Amino acid sequence: MKEKLKKFMEAFVNIAIKIGNQVHLRSIRDAFATIIPLFILAGLAVLVNWAVLPWFLSEDALVTAQRFGTSITRGTLDIAGLLLAPTIAYFLAKNKKFDNPISVAVISLATFIAMMPLQLMGTSTAGVEVELDGYLSFSNLGTQSMFAGIIIGLLAAEVLLKFNKIEAIKINLGEQVPSAVAKSFNVLLPAIFTISLFAGVSLFLSLVFGMDLISLIVNLIQEPLRKIGTSLGGYLLLYSLGNLLFSFGIHQSVINGPFTEPFMTQNINENMTAFNEGLEVPHILTLSFQTAFAQMGGTGSTISLIIAVFIFSKISAYKEIAKLSLAPGIFEINEPIIFGLPIVFNLPMMIPFVLLPIIQTLIAYAATAAGLISRTVVYIPWVTPPVISGWLATGGDWRASVLQIILITLGVLVYLPFLKISEQVLVRQAELENK
Repeated sequence: MKEKLKKFMEAFVNIAIKIGNQVHLRSIRDAFATIIPLFILAGLAVLVNWAVLPWFLSEDALVTAQRFGTSITRGTLDIAGLLLAPTIAYFLAKNKKFDNPISVAVISLATFIAMMPLQLMGTSTAGVEVELDGYLSFSNLGTQSMFAGIIIGLLAAEVLLKFNKIEAIKINLGEQVPSAVAKSFNVLLPAIFTISLFAGVSLFLSLVFGMDLISLIVNLIQEPLRKIGTSLGGYLLLYSLGNLLFSFGIHQSVINGPFTEPFMTQNINENMTAFNEGLEVPHILTLSFQTAFAQMGGTGSTISLIIAVFIFSKISAYKEIAKLSLAPGIFEINEPIIFGLPIVFNLPMMIPFVLLPIIQTLIAYAATAAGLISRTVVYIPWVTPPVISGWLATGGDWRASVLQIILITLGVLVYLPFLKISEQVLVRQAELENK
């Protein structure tokens, strides 16, 4: 039985590693990691606009001052899809060892714009609906088109790389010309074919279905997937699977990076936009919600485990690990305790490591749905310490910080019996080794 379990775990780990190393998923993770600073900046702008400036500015002065933060959101949140398409294309080309990844990024950006509708409907000052030519809409460039940016970035890069493998359409200028010029002409025809192909698809969709590719992706792919990935049940399943993988030593980003983070990021971006415009905040589950309530101290909410060790553990080795893990844990970095205690392959500790975030998510979700705390409206860095993170993420709601303290305390109680079991196992193993 033990041998079968070992083989199952090895097979499970090997499958997870293959998923984590899949080039397209890895490229998506790399792209999101690159543009996260922009989302954090947007979150800070929203926080300043609505949680700081209203404290000391008059209404007229507030409207003027908020233009600064609005300009920041225009250059970050409102072009999220536009940023993702070339960034993902760049990393896909780089991960596939293509020698000119920046050209792939530029061509993917051009392809993304080529997919935009040629006409937009707008409303004149007289309240009459009019057709607009020659305009780009933030709704097609921003958070609503994030998934479209992912899809087009991946597809445009793949098509370009396929065309580039055809030697007959490469233009070789020889070694006498500068390297940048040679590389540019090398992808000239593949670029022409790629953009033309996507423009043809755009024309076909417009003539046959009266729809552009961005809208098609949003309506038929993005929204159904987001409803699954950010529904309470779907999110808990995927997030718990990621935590389970981490308990086997495989980073949870293998699952969370490609399957939940894009949609959870889109949710917090839409919340920030709505909050910034004074509209009703639409989503409970967001990336900031996860940071604030489901991973305090890092994946598995291990800040509670560190506290439990300090208060209740009688094992000196555990206390030393907790001391080393405290400072990183405050900033959500918990590899020291995951691999030092360890939690990895330690069955008693694996159980609360996976179970506690589920309990905390359910409680925080219920509290938010009931209106006991505000919804998350600010994109916060994942390294934001607990208690502070709740206040920041909800735009300055102190009740969120109180809830975090309650959840951390609950986490100590959840971890405690499993910690004691783990201690007993450690003592028994030491006794057997000394015999």
